[in-house]
Amino acid sequence: MDEVITVEPLADGWSVRRPNAEWPEVFSSGAKAEEAAMRVAAALAAAGRSSEVHVYLRDGALGGRFVYRTYDSEGAAS
Repeated sequence: MDEVITVEPLADGWSVRRPNAEWPEVFSSGAKAEEAAMRVAAALAAAGRSSEVHVYLRDGALGGRFVYRTYDSEGAAS
C-alpha cells in the first residue's frame, strides 16, 4: 500500500504529516511544505516504496495529488 504524505494548512504555517510519525513537520509556507513532502516521496520511491502526496488548501479542498511509483530495472511501474 502507498504511504500518503499530507500537506495541510495550520493557523500560522503548513504541516507535513506522515503515517507513523509522532509529530508533523511544520513550515512557514505552503511551497516549503510541498517541497519537503515531494523530497520524502521521491526518496521513498527510490527506496522501493510507492507513495502519494496530498496537498490541501486553506479551505480544506484537495488542491493536488502527486503519485510516486517505484520502477523495476526495465522501467515498468511496480
